[in-house]
Order: sequence, then structure tokens, then C-alpha cells
Amino acid sequence: MAKDYYEILGVPRTATVAEIKKAYRKLARKYHPDLNPGDKSAETKFKEIQEAYSVLSDPKKRAQYDQFGFVGDFPPRADAGQGAGPGGTGPFSGGFEGFDFSEYGGSSFKDFFENLFTNQRAGQAVSPQRGEDLNYSMTISFADAIYGLQTKIKVNRLMPCSQCGGGGYISSGGQQLCPDCGGSGQSYMQRGFMKFTTTCPTCHGTGRLRGQVCPSCRGEGRVLGSETITVRIPKGVDSGSKVRVPGKGNAGINGGPAGDLYINLVVTDHPFFQREGANIHVRVPVTVPEATLGAKIEVPTVYGEKKIIRIPPGTKSGQKFRIKGEGAPVIGRNNRGDMYVEVYIVPPSSVDQGVRELMKELEKYYEFNPRANLGS
Repeated sequence: MAKDYYEILGVPRTATVAEIKKAYRKLARKYHPDLNPGDKSAETKFKEIQEAYSVLSDPKKRAQYDQFGFVGDFPPRADAGQGAGPGGTGPFSGGFEGFDFSEYGGSSFKDFFENLFTNQRAGQAVSPQRGEDLNYSMTISFADAIYGLQTKIKVNRLMPCSQCGGGGYISSGGQQLCPDCGGSGQSYMQRGFMKFTTTCPTCHGTGRLRGQVCPSCRGEGRVLGSETITVRIPKGVDSGSKVRVPGKGNAGINGGPAGDLYINLVVTDHPFFQREGANIHVRVPVTVPEATLGAKIEVPTVYGEKKIIRIPPGTKSGQKFRIKGEGAPVIGRNNRGDMYVEVYIVPPSSVDQGVRELMKELEKYYEFNPRANLGS
């Protein structure tokens, strides 16, 4: 029994060629094997659709089919749909397998579309792009880290080319309409009734050929140069801190914004102040009488002024005293850390005979052995 090709395509017998093509395109997309991997029923349906279209799209074959119910050697051969198919007049010449996908780097319907959209993205790759960030190492003093610093540094970076204004091409040097797209910025591909629109690969969607390549930057739009810039180091930074200088990295591409400059800081050591986060530590010597009897002593601070602290009688070496708010500034806050004063006892010189006599007299008052518990 002859197949009803009109029923297969879902069109009436009075359908126009355009209506037949539209129906075929819709069904071919739905049942194509590449879009239905492993589905044997879809593969069979696709072959029937190819067979029906190859007949109904050809006026002579359609007339013969309408009159006799078959065309030539139809029903078709067993290999119908694997190549050109009977007659081979369809826009896909036997389906999507009839396409020559090699020029697009693909081997199937799926590969073709993936490559198509990849080419569109590639055409857009020349859109404005942000410049790269740069890193700069700077060593500052302990005091500069506490007080903050404003200074000038010299940075080597890619800057917009002054000759072409960063465009990479000299606009007055032969700029013209793109011959491939006629100025539309769009490229068209057509196979049978399927038509695809992509970004023109020649002009990248601008519609114009840019003209003569800038001899100064060789088309990149950027040239290497040096710039002296003023930077502000905030109060409270420490080794490992980073200071961001916006817009002082490499220049952008095709009008894109410049990257940022990041200053990596190294803070030198202080002769007697040590830092732990926002806290400052300092060791201060005291005499035996001061430690024994108690005293008020002056201690230096990182801000240059001196503070008076009271140490109680019987103070031992290694004992710490806190001075609130005399530490380093906390970045981003309006407060400081604390300063911790560690005292250590300095014995008198044993050379002086008077001192030796006093120490012997003092020894009589030691009624305990301070090392008695060692090793027990």
C-alpha cells in the first residue's frame, strides 16, 4: 500500500511548495537523529519525512504521485535517507546529512549549530575589554605604616596609544564599508530554505573596515609607557597589606576601562617596637629597687609621646601592663589597638664594692629558695 506523503508531512493536498517546505523544516528539526540519539522510531520517522518531501517538493514527481500514487521505483530503496535520497532535490539533499559541514569544522547537525554560535561569540570578542590589573611592591618604614603616607611612584604599564586614540587603527587611513556585509555588520549563510545570521567576521559587526593599522601600537591600541602617580597609604597598614589604586593598571582594549594597580606593602622592623595586628609590644627595663618597692616609670609610644605607668611592689620580670588605645590604627575604623609593656629587671653592676656589700646584706632577707620547685 502506497504511503500518504501529505499525511506524513501533515499538509493538505492543496498545499503550496512554501507550506510543504515549512512543514518539512518543522518535522526535520523534531525528528532528526542527531537531536534524538538512540531513538530508532525518530530515525524511521525522519526517513519517512525525507521521502515525502523529496517527492512533494518536486513538481514533476508530485504530479506523478498525485496521479499514480507512486514515483519511479517508490517505495524507496532500503538505503533511502542515508544519502541524497530518491530524486535528491530537497534542500538538505536527503536531510541534514546532505550538508557539507566540513567548512564549519563540524561533522553533524549538532556540531554545525555549536560551531555557528561559537563563531558568533568569537565575532563579539573585539568588544570593549577591561585592562589587566598590575601589582607593585613597596617597602615603607614602621612609622609610615602607623602615620600613613602620601608618595609618588613610577609605574610601567600599557597606556592608550596617543596616535590612534586607543582604537588600533588610523580612522583617516582608508576606512570604508565592509565589502563582505555591505555595512550591515551581519553575515548570512543559507542552505536550502535554512538561513542563518551571524556577526560579520570581517568587520566584527561594525559594518566598516577600520582602515590602516596604527604603526605606533600595531593595531593593539596600547603602548608600553611609564607614569608617575601619587598614591596614599592609609594609617594602620602592615606587611602583606594591599592598597588598590583604581584605573592605574593596564589600559583597556577597544575603549574598555583600565585595570587597577595593587600595591603590595612590606613594613620594615622597628628597633624596639613589635607589632601583632593592631597591638604594639615593647620591653622596658626596670631596676631592682623599682621592681621591689614599686614605682612610676615613663615608657615610649609609637606616636612619639611618653606615657607614665605604675608598677606595683614585687613586680617580676616578664610581667606585662596594658596601655589602652596606644596601639596601631585599625584600617577603616576610628580607633586603635593597645600597647603592652613588658618589664624586665636589670641587676646593678657587681663591680662596685658598695653594691656588693648591699647585695650581701639583702641576701639575708631571702628566706626561701626560688629554685626549690625546679625538677620536682
